[in-house]
Amino acid sequence: MQISGSEFQSAVDYIKEHDDFLIVSHVQPDGDAVSSTLAVGWLLSCLGKKYTMVNEGPIPRRMSYLWNADQIVDLSSTPLERTYKFVICVDCADFKRVGRTKEYFAEDAVLLNIDHHPTNDAYGSINLIIPHAAATAEILFDLIACAGVELDKESATALYTGMLTDTGGFRYSNTSPKVMAAASKLLEFGIDGPWISEHLLEQMTYPQMRILSIALNKLQLTEDGKIAWVIITDEDMREAGAIHEDLEGIVNYPRNITGVEVGMLFKVIHDQAVKVSMRSAGKVDVADVAQSFGGGGHVRAAGARLETTPDEAVTAVVERVKQAL
Repeated sequence: MQISGSEFQSAVDYIKEHDDFLIVSHVQPDGDAVSSTLAVGWLLSCLGKKYTMVNEGPIPRRMSYLWNADQIVDLSSTPLERTYKFVICVDCADFKRVGRTKEYFAEDAVLLNIDHHPTNDAYGSINLIIPHAAATAEILFDLIACAGVELDKESATALYTGMLTDTGGFRYSNTSPKVMAAASKLLEFGIDGPWISEHLLEQMTYPQMRILSIALNKLQLTEDGKIAWVIITDEDMREAGAIHEDLEGIVNYPRNITGVEVGMLFKVIHDQAVKVSMRSAGKVDVADVAQSFGGGGHVRAAGARLETTPDEAVTAVVERVKQAL
């Protein structure tokens, strides 16, 4: 796969010219965020660089099979002891998505921002933003090649995981010939693609199944059947014995209903804050909808946080989606 562009070279130069990095991804990390964090850590280790990988909270337990996944510092239980001048942000669509990790950025920090979200506002000192990439892991596949480093089975597994999860098992509209070619190359390193797919996309814990059942029992649709959503509260989470990572994928269920153009999951944080995740069938740019509420994402997958009551959040977002339709 041909690598070109001054943006890639600027990122490589930044990495090779400096040392002692802090690697961060977005709050409540998904497969691409975790995999990208680890892929950057692996690259730095190959180049003999010092680095610390960190996230505001814990990484999903199902990602524990990845190389050095247990080395990602969970700030909710283990604070760092100092700040860092050189910071690499991966898969963070905007600066606020880094969460509490920003407390450990030095005042004169130099940020390398690597991301694939079209709503990214280029907050880095150096920005490697490729909106047409299926995942940040796809960008890192190219960046590692540009750095002249040869992949191995462990790094290939991480990159494949990021691409697999952000394409929904290579089913979403972002599944391009380029990302499929990259995935094919990664399989040549002997990674267990079928096991990764089964582990991440098929298997469900009992709490996952329970919270899904609770959510679907509260499914709502607009009269024309084009917008569908579910609402999950803390009480629902306690009843199911679920944690945040158990919510992943639930937003797809309302979207999968025949005739639905936009499916949504509203997660009540407290009585004056709600997080909404949105999925589009293609007619609605949900990134644009999310941006109108201070969020962001992709054309077909986006989210936002609303500082209002659950009822008001649902009303506002559903009305905005109706306008988009």
